[in-house]
Amino acid sequence: MTKAAFFIVVILLLTSCRKEKVSFIPTPYTIEIPSHFPQMNIPEDNPMTEEGVELGRFLFYETKLSGDNTMSCASCHQLSHSFADNVSLPLGIQGIAGTRNSMPLFNLGWDDFFTWDGRKITLEDQILEPVPNPIEMHLKWTDAVAKLQLDVAYRNKFFRAFGEEGIDSIKVAKSIAQFIRTIISANSTFDVMYKYENGLPLSASENSVIGNIEAEVWAGYDLFKSLNGADCFHCHNGPLMRVKKFSNNGLDIEFSDQGRALVTQNPDDEGKFKVPSLRNLSATGPYMHDGRFNSLEEVIEHYSTGIQQSETLDPLIEFANQGGVQLDELEKQWLKKFLLSLNDTTYINNPKFKDPFN
Repeated sequence: MTKAAFFIVVILLLTSCRKEKVSFIPTPYTIEIPSHFPQMNIPEDNPMTEEGVELGRFLFYETKLSGDNTMSCASCHQLSHSFADNVSLPLGIQGIAGTRNSMPLFNLGWDDFFTWDGRKITLEDQILEPVPNPIEMHLKWTDAVAKLQLDVAYRNKFFRAFGEEGIDSIKVAKSIAQFIRTIISANSTFDVMYKYENGLPLSASENSVIGNIEAEVWAGYDLFKSLNGADCFHCHNGPLMRVKKFSNNGLDIEFSDQGRALVTQNPDDEGKFKVPSLRNLSATGPYMHDGRFNSLEEVIEHYSTGIQQSETLDPLIEFANQGGVQLDELEKQWLKKFLLSLNDTTYINNPKFKDPFN
């Protein structure tokens, strides 16, 4: 055999032994939207996939994303507390307290801005913030990605989630966002009341719920909606139980936290914060942006007698000049009973939301 022929044979053998590059197409994820909810807007650049959602669940509970491998997203957004926390101000890996209460993470697929001051307008952008934050997880994204790259299981999960090799912070944020969009809370007594009130079809089990709702709960709902009652409906209504706005709800006369004004630099926004949903209140306390109220009774008392007047006070807060709506003790009890009807215990028992490492 000539030298040239020998080299040709060797090249042919090497070429025939070379592995074909593996490809993978992620499986589209079909999200189940409750019948009484609006449609969810999924970003075009982050379509939901089965593999992306599952990767996001792992990353949500992954302590490698913190500087000392002790903290994950779930540390401050605990499933048992409806993905909120049970302290006024959360602590980071160095024991430093944050400045605001941890917000719950359910039904965020319908939000247009995030954090108490709305400084992030996409869920993906918000997710990028806690990891490098020095008082939260305190880890450079380059170092976090390097940790994940060392794990072959994660390399494979990212490949399956995005159909390509490589890990970066954007993919981390996208996959966690996909997981969070699946966290939907829509199975409370209030949901049945809402459907019934709006003439929407009820299942057989929901029909049985309607027949067993206490009169005090309905009375509390009437108070909730009444201008001359508790007057909560201006900021908390619809199936999501919140209005997309920022409001100064009369907590202070002077503001140690400027709220929305820190973002807009507009004095008219001083003391205004994102209006939160009222769902799952039994699990999401302490309440308000700084966690100042430990109980629902304290929250109700604030709106009844504790309103503080300031230049930016929400004009929709009725009777501010007399400190609030001045509910009597029976009305406070009815209102609390209604607020408790917003509790949904079914989704926190969903195995799809639980820690995959346990």
